[in-house]
Amino acid sequence: MRILRFFALALLSCAGNTSRTPPPAAALPAPPPPSPATPATTLRQPPIARVEHKVITQAGDIRTDDYAWLRNRGSSEVEDYLKAENAYTDEAMAPTRPLQETLYRELLSHVQETDVSAPWRKGRFWYYARVEQGKQYPFYCRKQGNLDAPEQIMLDQNAMAEGKPFFAIGRWSVSDDGRYLAYLTDETGFRQYVLHVRDLDTGKDGPEAIPRVTSLAWAADGRTLFYVTEDATTKRPDTLWRHLRGATGTDARVSHEADERFTYEVERTRSGAYLLLGVGSHTTSEVLYLDARAPLSSWRTIAPRIAEQEYSVDHRGDRFYIRVNDTGRTFRMVTAPVRSPGRNGWHEEIPARPEVMLENIDAFADHLVLAERRGGLRHLRILDLGHGRGSREVEFPEPTYAVLPDRNEDFRAPAYRFAYESMVTPKSIYDVDFLTGARTLKKRLEIPGGFDPANYRTDYLHARASDGTEIPISLVYRAPLAKDGSRPLFVYGYGSYGYPIDASFSSNRLPLLDRGLVWAIAHVRGGGELGKPWHDAGRMQNKPNTFTDFIAATEWLQASGYGRKERTVAAGGSAGGLLMGAVANLRPDLFRIILAYVPFVDVLNTMSDASLPLTVGEYEEWGNPAKPAEYAVMRTYSPYDNVKSQAYPTMLVRTSYNDSQVMYWEPAKWVARLRATKTDHNLLLLKTKLDPAGHGGASGRYDRLRDDAFDQAFVLTQLGLASQSSSAER
Repeated sequence: MRILRFFALALLSCAGNTSRTPPPAAALPAPPPPSPATPATTLRQPPIARVEHKVITQAGDIRTDDYAWLRNRGSSEVEDYLKAENAYTDEAMAPTRPLQETLYRELLSHVQETDVSAPWRKGRFWYYARVEQGKQYPFYCRKQGNLDAPEQIMLDQNAMAEGKPFFAIGRWSVSDDGRYLAYLTDETGFRQYVLHVRDLDTGKDGPEAIPRVTSLAWAADGRTLFYVTEDATTKRPDTLWRHLRGATGTDARVSHEADERFTYEVERTRSGAYLLLGVGSHTTSEVLYLDARAPLSSWRTIAPRIAEQEYSVDHRGDRFYIRVNDTGRTFRMVTAPVRSPGRNGWHEEIPARPEVMLENIDAFADHLVLAERRGGLRHLRILDLGHGRGSREVEFPEPTYAVLPDRNEDFRAPAYRFAYESMVTPKSIYDVDFLTGARTLKKRLEIPGGFDPANYRTDYLHARASDGTEIPISLVYRAPLAKDGSRPLFVYGYGSYGYPIDASFSSNRLPLLDRGLVWAIAHVRGGGELGKPWHDAGRMQNKPNTFTDFIAATEWLQASGYGRKERTVAAGGSAGGLLMGAVANLRPDLFRIILAYVPFVDVLNTMSDASLPLTVGEYEEWGNPAKPAEYAVMRTYSPYDNVKSQAYPTMLVRTSYNDSQVMYWEPAKWVARLRATKTDHNLLLLKTKLDPAGHGGASGRYDRLRDDAFDQAFVLTQLGLASQSSSAER
């Protein structure tokens, strides 16, 4: 999926409870009126991409692509063009370097540079990650028996990354006996992971260096490792393998998925009893299972796939607990005996409820934890299966928030661990006792640098779309707020894949809030905030709803006094970058600035190329251009194909040369066409990471702060706020 893992300054990280009435904060002075954008005439002329006229006839339609040559990755002409765009951007941003440094120091002041995560238990060990001041990456550690035991560093990512411009650790898993660590690494940002196995007694890696691995799981014997690899061209995870630790020969190929819409993912149940192989497209799924104690036995199917039917599985005792949408789009829960788990043996435990989306089921020895979404917000419900105490809901105090499961590796744990945060409350790790419901705070992300949650407010509001649909909006701002339109407004959106963008915390947002910006998340259709029906209402033929919802939410915020058109910033990344491209074409007058991160803007060309990563699987999200009706819908909104001769907002576009989810040429082509077509003189900048970097940008935490400082300096300068200090300094 084209989901951006780090939304740069647009998303979202983690303290304080605003349910009480805080003391009034000092009023923010009204920001000065915006200064005009830096005119292009004061800079060197922007790079002008060569035009190579290409006519495409498709589905009875004719369109042109004058910049298709930018797909020639590795050619000197392409790299020279990207370097020229970077040089132009650097020149335009040169006057902001002092501001960038100020913002970097401010962002850094809100980071607890030396910190440790809340430890979690599995088997005989307590596991945790920690970071040290001045170091880009975490240490992955554990202690045996108790937290007073000596520390063992399993992986020192800093040492492993030495001399590498990019280094990421992906999934990792420890064998049942605690001795062997299987882990994945990526050194390019292309999400092309290599599997290694480390002997934690000796600290040495074995001979394994298996490329293109996407998921992994140990069998119970600690010797057999199952893993999934991806196709070399499309990057589709499509083959399951069985590996014997330390072996150097060819591994056994267990299964291959031929249907290009489907992908594989292997995992182990929390109970430890079974391995599960999830096989899924965007609309259909099936699950296979294997006794973890018998790794050489055959995998069995729980229920064969049926088109448009999705299900997921967890295990407890002699039953599988299954979440399935066969009787309603919001899913129900059924159980099935392990010995015969097919549909004929399913017993309904919780029916599908139109107003409640059943998002997840976590099974423990005597309890189930259900993640349910109601009214756009996630709720947790604990079912007591062993003591007859019924169910208990975990309450959350704020009007809008984010809650996610944390590390719950122990099947017999006495408590459930979850992460809670809001736009004013930093990420907080809680254990809720299964029997008593008592909640214990295990860790709250400390935000140094003078952060006080009492200075901020968060709200949950609703705008109305033209068809009457209510669009939720999560809002945060520094108090007090006069709704007179004097504050700059920052609106973030995503709205794809049924992926919810919940109202989480980010210390990186503070410099903008402290300079008066009102920050909003428009929970538009196509996302998952209101469950699967909300996704359905913003995909395929309904995709235009995503864009018109964002426009309606922005208009409502402006009309309600949260900002004005000339002071409104819009931002989105990846599929959210598609949203930015679409609204820029539809309503450029609504926005002063648009930030587009790794934007998926060349929709028709990408979705017409089945050799590209993600394309075939995403026919069920966007449509297949080979089908005229689906082509027609995409043709109406594909940003690259709908650039007009009109004025556009000031724009900053970011991409990475090694991005495997949205190829660099999409934003490069889009910027080239905008330059050749738009009628204004507003600044248009393209910044490409040519060194190894991925869909989420740089891998090091300090490098990401530098990027955020750059982007915020762009925003503040264009809003005329470059000279305004943070309210925390006044």
